[in-house]
Amino acid sequence: MMTLLSTFMSFLAGGLPKILEVFQDRQDKKHEIEILMMQKERELELASRGFAAQERVEEIRTEQIQVQTAAQERLALYAHDTELGKGASQWMINLRASVRPVVTYIFVLELVALNATGVWYAYSQGVEFAIAMENVFSEDEMLILSSIIAFWFGTQAFKK
Repeated sequence: MMTLLSTFMSFLAGGLPKILEVFQDRQDKKHEIEILMMQKERELELASRGFAAQERVEEIRTEQIQVQTAAQERLALYAHDTELGKGASQWMINLRASVRPVVTYIFVLELVALNATGVWYAYSQGVEFAIAMENVFSEDEMLILSSIIAFWFGTQAFKK
C-alpha cells in the first residue's frame, strides 16, 4: 500500500511544476487582458478629446517629409546624371541612356531564341508541343522574364 501511495505522490510531484505553470499562465493572461482594457479605455478617452486627429496630422506630416525627401533625392540623381553628361558628345549621352534597355532587349531576344530553338528541337525529335513548351520554358525563366517586365513597366507607372 505504501509503495502505491509513494508512486502516486511521486507522479503528482513530477507534474506539480506543470500544474503551477498552468495557474501562473492563467494569472498572466488575466493581467494582460486587464492592461489591454485599460489601454483601450485610455485610447478611447484620448480619441474623444480629439487627440486621434493630432495623430493623423502627424502621420500626414511624416508622409509629406518622405515624399519631399524622395523628390529631393530624384532631383539630386538627375543633377548628377546631367553633370556626368556635360562635355560629352550627344552620341555618348545617347549610348549611356540606352545601356539598360539594350541589355534588356538582348536578354529577351536571347530567351525567345533559345526557347524557340529548344521547342523546335524537341518537336523535331517527336516530343509533343505542350510537353516541349513545359520543359523548355521553365518557372525560373518565367520568374526572370516577369521580373524584367515588371521592373520596366513598374518604374514607368511609378514615374507618373
